[in-house]
Amino acid sequence: MNKPLRRVAIFCGLLVLALLVRVNWVQFVQGDALKNDPHNRRVAIERYSTPRGNIIVDGKAITGSTTTDSGDFKYKRTYKNGKMWAPVTGYASQAFDANQLEKLNDGILSGTDDRLFFSRTVDMFTGSKQKGGNVVTTLDAKAQKAAFEGLGKQKGAVAAINPETGAILALASTPSYDPSTFAGMSNKDAEAYSALQKKADPEEPMLNRALRQTYPPGSTFKVVTASAALENGLYNGVDSKTQSPLPYTLPDTSGIELKNEGNIPCENATLREALRVSCNTVFGKISADLGNKKMKAEAEKFGFNDPGINTPVRASESIFPKDNRPQNAMAGIGQASNRATPLQMAMVASAVANGGKLMKPYMVDKLVAPNLNVVQQHTPQEMSQPLSPENAGKVQSIMETVVKEGTGTNAQIPGVTVGGKTGTAQHGENNKDNPYAWFISYAKTDKGTPVAVAVVIEGSDTLRDDIAGGKLAAPVAKRVMQAVLEGEK
Repeated sequence: MNKPLRRVAIFCGLLVLALLVRVNWVQFVQGDALKNDPHNRRVAIERYSTPRGNIIVDGKAITGSTTTDSGDFKYKRTYKNGKMWAPVTGYASQAFDANQLEKLNDGILSGTDDRLFFSRTVDMFTGSKQKGGNVVTTLDAKAQKAAFEGLGKQKGAVAAINPETGAILALASTPSYDPSTFAGMSNKDAEAYSALQKKADPEEPMLNRALRQTYPPGSTFKVVTASAALENGLYNGVDSKTQSPLPYTLPDTSGIELKNEGNIPCENATLREALRVSCNTVFGKISADLGNKKMKAEAEKFGFNDPGINTPVRASESIFPKDNRPQNAMAGIGQASNRATPLQMAMVASAVANGGKLMKPYMVDKLVAPNLNVVQQHTPQEMSQPLSPENAGKVQSIMETVVKEGTGTNAQIPGVTVGGKTGTAQHGENNKDNPYAWFISYAKTDKGTPVAVAVVIEGSDTLRDDIAGGKLAAPVAKRVMQAVLEGEK
């Protein structure tokens, strides 16, 4: 071979080598990035080329698919009672992607997950169309309906948990939205989506208040403060007098007094009496006496300050702050910088009800292939032990007194032991806005403790002076507990 031809051959060989390197680089190094690139239209086309698998509650699908004329997309998502289930499902939209369970389990639902390889292989040989798998949830349809209808036109949220397993039974948020209204690609879908954004609707119907909104927990946090007092040995019993003067002056201040709501018997009140009538002075002083470090440590055992609580949808972090002495006293009664999601406060009630053991909350029981083979099965996991069994029994006792003869009587259920705590949390600078109404509770029978609930009412048509956790939130919690108990029969 003469020299010019040899040079051409070498050059062509280098070009072929460069092409092979480039092809392998794109396929094996950049493959995942290109596959997940939001600008890669082929991914969206594949996602909606077949009917999606479904999200399942109580053995029934709460989602579906229907044919569409949206160009490249053959199918779009549909939802059954979309407004009620949106805080659970999230949405899957041809134009606006997906979120929550729809997004986190997209591979299973669209049939592209590698764990469905066997199912896809069988479909290839049989000539069947690719099918999506199903996401089987832990939700209780009756409990969800009770929560959603109980909230009604009020702005708020409900979270209900099985204390013994951590399974989420209800997750409601109002106002809500119907994901079906923007599941397609039409101008009508785009208009529906735009109308739901915060700029267009300040009520924020797409905000998942049960998981993603934090509120001052108010007096419901006194359950945590009572737990801290017992766990740290500040008080050993719930029926012994506390060292609680009236009035109580906040530490390190020039005579600023912490006040109670109304003329209630709080001077040196026992923990039982203080929780029954909700004494700010008693629990503020407990928090101050224990100090911020111990209070923060106990709150964190219940799940506060943990940014990684996944259900698998991630919940916003609930905060018990590192603070100075007067602010720490206020945080001990659920005010100041203390913030919690409804899920977090359901976790508090759940841990107390479960003998002091907090189970990790979850709402997906299993992932199922199209051939009904289980791809992934959830195993309940212990998250922490905020209370000893002995102290958990003591806190249960005083929470049950709250419902029997305290501020939570509206949650009483005949023949059922109910423990609870009301809360009316200040809102706005100098408490200028209407307060938040809270209630946390659990219900137990001879068969066990199947449900713990947290309810927050963020806004309603109720007059300011009539806003109270016992009046607004407790009846909603009662409805949810009754629904779960009915299903246990």
